[in-house]
Amino acid sequence: MTERVVAPSVLSMDYSDTGAALQMLENSPAQWLHFDVMDGHFVPNLTFGPDILKGIRKGFSGILDVHLMTSDPACWVEPFRKAGADLITFHTEALDNDPSAVSELLDTIRSQGLQAGFSVKPGTPIELFASCLPHADLVLVMSVEPGFGGQSFMEGQLEKVRWLASQRAENDLTYRIEIDGGINGTTWKKAVESGADTLVAGSWLFSGDLEQKTAEMLQ
Repeated sequence: MTERVVAPSVLSMDYSDTGAALQMLENSPAQWLHFDVMDGHFVPNLTFGPDILKGIRKGFSGILDVHLMTSDPACWVEPFRKAGADLITFHTEALDNDPSAVSELLDTIRSQGLQAGFSVKPGTPIELFASCLPHADLVLVMSVEPGFGGQSFMEGQLEKVRWLASQRAENDLTYRIEIDGGINGTTWKKAVESGADTLVAGSWLFSGDLEQKTAEMLQ
């Protein structure tokens, strides 16, 4: 069984005191940080670039999980590698949902010494990318529309998680199954029951005792 991890989303971090926020995360049971990169084009919001990741790398020793919500993901691989990313995930929709292009970019990312993942929006069928699964270290299921934090969980997206779990078992693959969007004290349990092992949480996780909530999610 794949070890469960929690990846707090830095989108919800308190930037009024970044040092203290990073220290809290470093001291928590969270093994990963999820870093949402939005370009204002692929999604309507605009967030962080490589320089911000470089600063976060100095304060967090775990896995930096970079989620590219950008129209041209390939151009961002090298800058984020240099900034300290451990894993880079991009959207299939940015590559016109072309499975061969998705597999090629996954291989390119891995050739640079990084882990590689792909993600699909809620309206994109995951089954289109069965041929990509052997090339991936992670598959990210979006349980909200990408672009903004604080949205409600789309329970129907758990069907994708279940499909990914069955494909992984049937084909003896090792990719992680990540879920992002609307994760809270109820929905994370449903995600785990469906087969998710990597839980991205933002608004809910940062709204209370982060250390305690993270520990509960890892039980």
